[in-house]
Amino acid sequence: MIPAVQVSRFSRALPFWLPVLLLPLAWFCAVTGGLAILLMPIVTWYMFSVLDAVGGLETDNADPDTPESDLFWYRAITVMWPPLQFATLFGMIWYVTRADHLNTLESILMFFGVGVITGTIGITYSHELMHQKNAKERWLGDILLAMVMYSHFRSEHLRVHHIYVGTPKDPVTARYNEGFHRFFPRVLRESLVSSFKAEKAMLARRDLPWTHKSNPFWRYWALQAAMLVLAFVIGGWAGLGLFLYQAFIAIWQLEVVNYVEHYGLTRKHLGDGKYEHVKPHHSWNASHKGTNWLLINLQRHSDHHYKPDRRFPLLQNYSEDEAPQLPHGYPLMTMGAMIPSYWRRVMNPKVQEWRAKYYPEIEDWKPYNKGQNPLPR
Repeated sequence: MIPAVQVSRFSRALPFWLPVLLLPLAWFCAVTGGLAILLMPIVTWYMFSVLDAVGGLETDNADPDTPESDLFWYRAITVMWPPLQFATLFGMIWYVTRADHLNTLESILMFFGVGVITGTIGITYSHELMHQKNAKERWLGDILLAMVMYSHFRSEHLRVHHIYVGTPKDPVTARYNEGFHRFFPRVLRESLVSSFKAEKAMLARRDLPWTHKSNPFWRYWALQAAMLVLAFVIGGWAGLGLFLYQAFIAIWQLEVVNYVEHYGLTRKHLGDGKYEHVKPHHSWNASHKGTNWLLINLQRHSDHHYKPDRRFPLLQNYSEDEAPQLPHGYPLMTMGAMIPSYWRRVMNPKVQEWRAKYYPEIEDWKPYNKGQNPLPR
């Protein structure tokens, strides 16, 4: 176990600052144009996977009782990122819509790269921020999500996913044999509906209508509208189009990660709409060093669901005896998810091994595969 005195050192936090270098890279790509534009997705997806190959696995765990005062350099990353991303995103809209050296295709490819950054880094950081008790951090998380037009993700994640993960009531839990290209449209539709219903139900328990001012959807809509207006004011119709395009790419990045995180892993139905408690083995774990720097330990997902309020530097790694392991970090796994036949060939045997290990008593998996078990009460 890594003691708190070591966890608190800046040198220990420094590798998690590597994603900040993607922002000056984005400006280099915009100014240079041409093939340089391809560097953003290449560096984001592949460079950190190369670091995985070189650095191997990080299985050491920080002392989970490390006080929050010792986590300054880790918190600083997530708090600084929203204004940096805001300046980069809208600065890029202003620059690209006025740059004579970038043609239409280059502009589109440029904002594909921007979407990779706002999705891979921005949404991951918003996920960390939304789980905190500090209201200012939660607001920063909302601002990041508004920049990709996916504000309802906070309600869906906190009010639905963490409560119902691994059950038919969670849209984000990818079903066994469900290809990503079927999962994606389903989750886009169902997560928006389920998040709104969850907030409406919360208000109803307080005898309040969904139109009450405390409904966070009013904040979501206002922030998203402000982002749309700003994109139009800065870049006109072209700027608005580029903004929406990067938002779509970011959402795709998020949902393909969601697809990977719980693919085929279900909680046992105990009967009468009751399900077992969430355990570490209901999430895929990945302890690859480089991509966990990129994704601030998001790949230690088994512990995140076990202790959702634990800050990212304190998330614990689980061995293969405690949780199922991914063969690669998220970037390579998400690329594999784009090819359903390859994905099934790699992951279906792992799901079957998982079922035999944890639930040998279940003989009929069809209701789990099809999401046909009763909804949790």
